[in-house]
Amino acid sequence: MSNISNNLIIDNGDGDEPMSNPSNNRHFNDVLNASLSRRSALKGGLGASITALFGGVGLVGCATTAGGAGGQLIGFEAVPIGSADTVVVPKGYKVQNFIPWGTPITGNMPAFDPLKNTGADQANQLGSHHDGMHFFPIEGKDPYSGSSTEGLLVLNHEYVEPRYMHASAVGQKLSRDAVPALVNGKRPADECRKEINGHGVSVVHIKKGGNGQWEVVNSKFNRRITGATPMVINGPVRGTDFVKTKHSPDGTRTRGTLNNCAHGVTPWNTYMMAEENWAGYFINKVSASGRTREQSRYGVNSNDSKPATSRYGWELADSGADEFARFDVSATGADATQDYRNEANGFGWMVEVDPFNPDSTPVKRTALGRFAHEGVVFQPGVEGKPVVCYSGDDATNEYIYKFVSKGVYRKAAGLANGALLDEGTLYVAKFNDDGSGVWLPLVFGQGPLTPFRFNSQADVLVNTRLAADTLGATRMDRPEWGAIDPKNGQVYFTLTNNSDRTTTDKANPREKSRWGHIIRWTEAGNDPAATRFNWNIFLLAGPEKDSQFAGKPLNKDQIFNSPDGLWFDNDGRLWIQSDISESSMNQGDYAQFGNNQMLCADPRTNELKRFLVGPLGQEITGVITTPDGKTMFVNVQHPGATTTADDFAAGKLTGTWPNMGRYGRSATIVITKEDGGVIGT
Repeated sequence: MSNISNNLIIDNGDGDEPMSNPSNNRHFNDVLNASLSRRSALKGGLGASITALFGGVGLVGCATTAGGAGGQLIGFEAVPIGSADTVVVPKGYKVQNFIPWGTPITGNMPAFDPLKNTGADQANQLGSHHDGMHFFPIEGKDPYSGSSTEGLLVLNHEYVEPRYMHASAVGQKLSRDAVPALVNGKRPADECRKEINGHGVSVVHIKKGGNGQWEVVNSKFNRRITGATPMVINGPVRGTDFVKTKHSPDGTRTRGTLNNCAHGVTPWNTYMMAEENWAGYFINKVSASGRTREQSRYGVNSNDSKPATSRYGWELADSGADEFARFDVSATGADATQDYRNEANGFGWMVEVDPFNPDSTPVKRTALGRFAHEGVVFQPGVEGKPVVCYSGDDATNEYIYKFVSKGVYRKAAGLANGALLDEGTLYVAKFNDDGSGVWLPLVFGQGPLTPFRFNSQADVLVNTRLAADTLGATRMDRPEWGAIDPKNGQVYFTLTNNSDRTTTDKANPREKSRWGHIIRWTEAGNDPAATRFNWNIFLLAGPEKDSQFAGKPLNKDQIFNSPDGLWFDNDGRLWIQSDISESSMNQGDYAQFGNNQMLCADPRTNELKRFLVGPLGQEITGVITTPDGKTMFVNVQHPGATTTADDFAAGKLTGTWPNMGRYGRSATIVITKEDGGVIGT
């Protein structure tokens, strides 16, 4: 008789890493409160302090003049808050549901059937839980032309929900992150393989048909990159003892990319995958005190975890093959080349791939640092100047980083510019009370980053969080997506929320940072490579009574909370996406916000309107348009995630978009105007 265990349920804070920053570094809330209090005292009260805070603090390019060729960037009628199981867009717009999870994209794969498809099938189908995304134009034989009717849509797949993937899940009480019951303490190997292949990235050749509908092209470009795809390690960490494993004794290779959230696009037109909350995928089967410092600071599970397993229990696969055993990062052999103690060190990086070369091997760029990368955003490439990019560490009380290459960008070098990401200076941000800021270099041998604490630049990069702690960087409220204004180079970052906040004052009266905000800064002298900057708050999210934008509370057409996705289109519209946790959505104080949504802002005229409301239980994430701005792609992730374990067992699903009545299924939506115009006008 089989020994059936209890369901494996992993608590990772609604899919995000738990707080693991033990430093006493100053928190951004303290900086913000001090800044507001100082301005309030100088300028006469809360209203004046908010006006000053939003008014510039030395920022340039904030004049309230309309931009764009037509003068007014935002011309649609705002949609109301909603809680229906559908996608709502403004009048005059239409939506096509497109490439849901499981869509076959390579070969003659069988149709999607979540209860019958195998792990091998999933490796040739769209992955699960669509997230960051970019459209690469293609036209005829020239893949770098500006076509707006054909291109490669490249999108991330952040994580999986096993309860929708396996026949063994039917009838079980399974929450979002739980896996089906273990049998004799093991999981079926193909279930684990299917989940691993549900992660990663999809490259999909798409084309607009004569009927105006977009379709998948059977193309050599179509490709799946999964949690098992071979990858190379480049940069200062390559070949060091930190990444030597049984699979790669020389420390130059690893397998797969996991928990890809936002993304990035380089000036030379390659795609960057961000490895965000990857730590929970591994377990060191010792007590917490026995983990290495790079494991404990990032939150790798241990025997002290509840339960004592990795997020999905892949190390428990019944085959015993090293494709699964590698997720157990315990030290079992005489040295690192006999086990997988260093496997987790191969994750937490930005990963570059050329979407136009289906045979290319993805490259983990270690010079950009190791942490929970939400994504990366690049300043435009300037001939003869360094490449500059920014990345947020999406966990409570973590940091914002900037990388400046040692070499300079040359357009003629094309893909060879990728080597610029292997050598340069990684910085972490410190925000000062007076609206100024400084980029602190994370360079071994400089300041406190000495042999007393670190042994090499590779050590600094593998332990980026610890190095940032040591420099006294400013702890932030979950830094997520970044965006750069194409009109003036200002950098914007979303700070989603921080439930650990307890300090309050008149200028910032919320007991906890439940609603989040958006910060922006200008580099000194408008030089992206500068080491100083000036910052202010662009927007404080929240309800009408507890929010601020351009010195005024948000109105009914604007209120939202938990800003996450962020992107500027070519005309200068800022698209803002929300990520209310499904555990809070449409409940209590969060009911006033309805389902997750997307808004559009014009920073020059201080306009802000709600553009889209998504279906039940989802996160709106990933946004990009075709070059002409007339087709927009947006991702709807984990629709129906609000379904409880009891309701799942009973077959009562809360939210079944787009299948309507069967089960939720992450998908991309294609938005166009009925008059064929530019999105947002």
